[in-house]
Amino acid sequence: MAASILIADDDAVARRLVENMVQKCGYETVVVDSGDAAIAALTAPDAPAIDGVILDLVMPGLDGMGVLAKIREAGLSIPVIVQTAHGGIDNVISAMRAGAADFVVKPVGLERLQVSLRNALNASALKGELQRIRHSREGRLTFSDIITRSEAMAGVMRAAQKAANSSIPVLIEGESGVGKEMFARAIHGSGERKAKPFVAVNCGAIPDNLVESILFGHEKGAFTGATERHMGKFVEAHGGTLFLDEVSELPLTAQVKLLRALQEGAVEAVGGRKPVKVDVRIVSATNRKLLERVKQGHFREDLFYRLHVLPLTIPSLRARREDIPHLLRHFLARFAAEENRPITGISGEAVAHLAQLDWPGNIRQLENAVYRAVVMSDGDQLGLGDFPLLAAQPHAETEIPTAPLMIDPIAAPSVVSGNEIPIAPLAAAGSLSMLTANGDVRPLEEMENEIIRFAISHYRGQMSEVARRLRIGRSTLYRKLDEAGVPGHGGKSGGETH
Repeated sequence: MAASILIADDDAVARRLVENMVQKCGYETVVVDSGDAAIAALTAPDAPAIDGVILDLVMPGLDGMGVLAKIREAGLSIPVIVQTAHGGIDNVISAMRAGAADFVVKPVGLERLQVSLRNALNASALKGELQRIRHSREGRLTFSDIITRSEAMAGVMRAAQKAANSSIPVLIEGESGVGKEMFARAIHGSGERKAKPFVAVNCGAIPDNLVESILFGHEKGAFTGATERHMGKFVEAHGGTLFLDEVSELPLTAQVKLLRALQEGAVEAVGGRKPVKVDVRIVSATNRKLLERVKQGHFREDLFYRLHVLPLTIPSLRARREDIPHLLRHFLARFAAEENRPITGISGEAVAHLAQLDWPGNIRQLENAVYRAVVMSDGDQLGLGDFPLLAAQPHAETEIPTAPLMIDPIAAPSVVSGNEIPIAPLAAAGSLSMLTANGDVRPLEEMENEIIRFAISHYRGQMSEVARRLRIGRSTLYRKLDEAGVPGHGGKSGGETH
């Protein structure tokens, strides 16, 4: 899924020109005709995700400066490129002080707009990554810091957001590398305990003989080597959140004491004489099916029901492939900055291939692949050859056409930045059948209709792009849809805004 750009302009002709240029750059577009409509598109609860804004400064009603003010009031960090018919220095200074990332003078050329969008979105991706790292270190990570556009993640996000303001125990299940700890940190950072400690402990990395000491603490001299008092993770997390990662690996003896601590709201240190009251919110995680561990006798059933109050299952990366281009964009921006490498782009071929891999290590594997590519690359953009460990891997689907991966060299560059990722081919795309079941050649009209339907699905309802790629006029496209009896297009796709 390419980045989505909101275009706000009251001039219909200028609006259409900018829309066509933005689409030629490889982005998706959302178009509105007023400042009020722009704010509604940015702040509505069910509004589509927007990555950047191209904003006309002079509009009736709420003008461009008013939109910038409301964006700032709402705390949005979306990059804004302002358009003005007059290149007066006063207008430019006022817009930049109000938070605009760049400005262009009408009528803007394709190359100027492309460079402005690329720079603004790259800077925004880097800013977002730095903010995410800082929030994680400070315990202020929220759900807005989680990079996702996937429908598969929407239900999990909603359930986690509802749980954040309570103390309900949450069990996060999912494969290794899907981001379970980030979810736990977002739950903590979005709730009332965000000012208190977030303490993470990897239950699978603790030696069996030290589990109780690390979780519940010990008194000085409680056992050989206990030269000083240790308060334990429960006491350390008092008032905040205790994250029990890989909780399924806890030995049975420690499970008994953990169950008692959850029931009583108190812990007893090894060698201690009396329990200590603690107030902690428990978020646990496992890359195994915890119920299966219960059935196998490796995990206590009573403890399972204590932890399994609100289960959340995070989908694997192969189940949310539409997130891969956005993750690539953010990882590329961060590692290029960290390694001081002038890498500004990634080829469409590489993105299309990476988006079709299975990624058994999920987000962690994708992140490491980008890190290695950035460090080892000799060019100023990443290509498929910069991912040698992945380039030879088979795609998720064996029948993937290569032709749709190419971008029209006249319409857009053959190498696109991390924010100009082309639309990847449909995983289910196959070859066009030329013959009927009886061995006769299929009617031309029937094959033409199939091609049009495929193009509409492939370009996600962007009818301007469909018409351009098929090299027919939009009126011809709609006429053919009417003749084919395609319902619901109504003269334009429901997924395309004009």
